[in-house]
Amino acid sequence: MKQIPYWLDTAPALPDRSGRELPDEADVVVIGGGLTGLSTAYHTARKGARVVLVEKDKVGSGASGRNGSMCTQGITISTAEARKRYSQERVRELYDAFREAVDVVEELTKKERIDCDFDRSGRLGVAFKPQHFEAMRAKQRDLAENFGHETQLLTRGELKSELASDYYHGALLDPLSAGLHVGKFVHGLAEAAERAGAEIHERNAATGLTRLSGGGFLVETLNGTIRAKQVMAATDAYTDKAMPWFRKRLINVGSFIIVTEPLGEARAKELIPNARLVVDSKNIGHYIRLTPDHRLAFGGRARFAPSNPASDVKSGDILKREMTEIFPQLAGVRIDYVWGGTVGFSWDRVPHAGEVDGLYYSMGYCGHGVQMATYMGRAVAEMMDGRPEANPLRGLGFPKVPVPFYNGTPWFLPFGGAYYKAKDRLR
Repeated sequence: MKQIPYWLDTAPALPDRSGRELPDEADVVVIGGGLTGLSTAYHTARKGARVVLVEKDKVGSGASGRNGSMCTQGITISTAEARKRYSQERVRELYDAFREAVDVVEELTKKERIDCDFDRSGRLGVAFKPQHFEAMRAKQRDLAENFGHETQLLTRGELKSELASDYYHGALLDPLSAGLHVGKFVHGLAEAAERAGAEIHERNAATGLTRLSGGGFLVETLNGTIRAKQVMAATDAYTDKAMPWFRKRLINVGSFIIVTEPLGEARAKELIPNARLVVDSKNIGHYIRLTPDHRLAFGGRARFAPSNPASDVKSGDILKREMTEIFPQLAGVRIDYVWGGTVGFSWDRVPHAGEVDGLYYSMGYCGHGVQMATYMGRAVAEMMDGRPEANPLRGLGFPKVPVPFYNGTPWFLPFGGAYYKAKDRLR
């Protein structure tokens, strides 16, 4: 069993971008080589700026290569909750941005010829409890009437044609959501950024950031110091102590995934005949999909613990047990991959982007990072070019985590996780 992300292990090999000489200055320095940083570098370089991206490991080594490889429609909180905070017009604007984000990923794959198995396979939001299905009925009406988004409600009986499991009470099918091979997409986006003129420096962490009185920043890295007119922080859940302002605003949650041995096309299609992306309605839920080579990828929170080799194995055991509860026919199937990663959540559970003390940022994607990170990289490029209105997340603030002395270590998560798991058990 490999303890590395399936998506990175099965993507084409990357060139070695470490050890490169760092220039003395640049128009833009991007800190972080995930989808946010790569998209920012790509779109900024295409505007003619000299862009340098520094990444402490390899591109895509963080959450961008460790996720469920889904581009799903919908904002990160319910539309009803969003309306309590914002006007209907503002909620519609946010919803449209999340929807457009999937389009941006698709456009990039076509424009840059990134072969990453992008497919509008659709998303099945499956109901864990009968009352969840009734809530989906109301959601379907709301999406159609207020957002122009047509979905399909599937009863428990109708769901059998989409999912070979008796575990759920129905589903809401969104036909516009997409799956892709995120490892291939990350690698392809890095190559596209370089073709646009961006420089990528791997294994070169940013260790310090100083704002200059005459404008711009000095960015200290392991391999030298570079002066930049503008800097973009694209580190999300992997933000370290060099940027404490963000750490006080992010809750980093562990997520884990297992991937089975190849099942063969016929057996895989028996499980999910139309290759839908499956996300369940539990508080501590699962996300499930088939891979391009006919394996089953099964992810979830599993344990509220950091990712490390021993922790990942324990989480993998939990996920396999839960997988066979949903799909008893997979008992005895070999697990070929298990890995963990970290997801960045904001306290108000919506992403945030903007500028603080001259530093640009986009973070806190709350599990919607594949499409929103890519989209927000484009938006930040426009913001740095003098168009703040290009930011769909403008004006939302970025609240601190209201826990005394909080510094980025979410010690309270196991307690919250135990509470929500207990709620899930009350069927």
